[in-house]
Amino acid sequence: MTTATPLTVLSEEETMFQSAVRDFAAEQVRPLVHGMELSGGYDPAVIKACFEMGLMGIEIPDALGGAGGGLFMTVLAVEELAAVDASVAILVDVQNTLVIEPFLQSASDEQRQRYLPRLASGTVGAYALSEAGSGSDAFGLATKATRSASGWVLEGRKLWITNGAEAGLYVIFANTDFAKGYKGITAFIVERDFPGFSVGKKEDKLGIRASSTTELILDGCEVPDANVLGEVGKGYKVSIETLNTGRIGIGAQMIGVARGALDAAAGYVKERKQFGKAIGEFQGVQFQLAQAATDLEAARLMVYNAARLRDAGQPYTQQAAMAKLFSSQVAERVTSTCLELFGGYGYTKEYPVEKFYRDAKIGTIYEGTSNMQLQTIAKLFLK
Repeated sequence: MTTATPLTVLSEEETMFQSAVRDFAAEQVRPLVHGMELSGGYDPAVIKACFEMGLMGIEIPDALGGAGGGLFMTVLAVEELAAVDASVAILVDVQNTLVIEPFLQSASDEQRQRYLPRLASGTVGAYALSEAGSGSDAFGLATKATRSASGWVLEGRKLWITNGAEAGLYVIFANTDFAKGYKGITAFIVERDFPGFSVGKKEDKLGIRASSTTELILDGCEVPDANVLGEVGKGYKVSIETLNTGRIGIGAQMIGVARGALDAAAGYVKERKQFGKAIGEFQGVQFQLAQAATDLEAARLMVYNAARLRDAGQPYTQQAAMAKLFSSQVAERVTSTCLELFGGYGYTKEYPVEKFYRDAKIGTIYEGTSNMQLQTIAKLFLK
């Protein structure tokens, strides 16, 4: 009789990779977190180090300069990074799940050969779907693509674009025929130096402050025909498939954030003394920690399962939505509990939990709000 492998038991390769990323986060990311938080931007050394570690091309094939891994490897990396800094985690997450994924799923061989080695070695990517008037209603986008003699001309604005300030390459969605509704949406590969393209306002945010969130301005942006990603009019399929995968990455970020806060709280309650003993010896505190640890374990199982399903080629859309929904709820609850366990100190920037608390909130918003996840889950459940 063959014994099945437990979901959270990692292969030797996965264990080595997880350990390497954990060491990298502790040694090269942690010392820079405070400075990046204050400046509201990445230290260039962090981005360079992420490329050197191979974290920016985890799923890119070996032959094209990547690590040749799967989505589960990305999940492991994002979780480990988020336990130290959610901003660096989302840099790596967006690169792998929102930028590289559509190339792997929809790009031509020529496009993969041209762009994937760059994405693996030094070019940050960004994914641009959202606009001021189309957030949850992603297919209500107003950015227009018009035929030109050499390709296409893009006109419009994109908003809430993660990695916008650092990126050299953008996957941008525009409508080529509004009469066809969402069936006119097309994905384009836009390089930063294309005529008519510029990066606009950078948002000043509550959390993930080192991560850039920007506006993109398309003012007669010229895009050659060779840079249509997938088929004209099939961009909606590219966006849906990409976001379904991306939600698993956000789940990984949220379990990492929750774990980072819980680890900090576990250490603190053993040291902080009140009424003559460590507060971790009080049953009320122990119960709070036990509940948080249980919630975190459940969220991790959901995220890991969704990633394993995706790598196995099994249906995973509902599980991805559930994992994203639940892990973001857990991250909010766990970071809030951990902040309270620090008492007044938790509310200060001297201790790490207030940052975990602020960083957790975004999980219920980006790559599909919690209400949008509930809608997806309900639709599939009732189907």
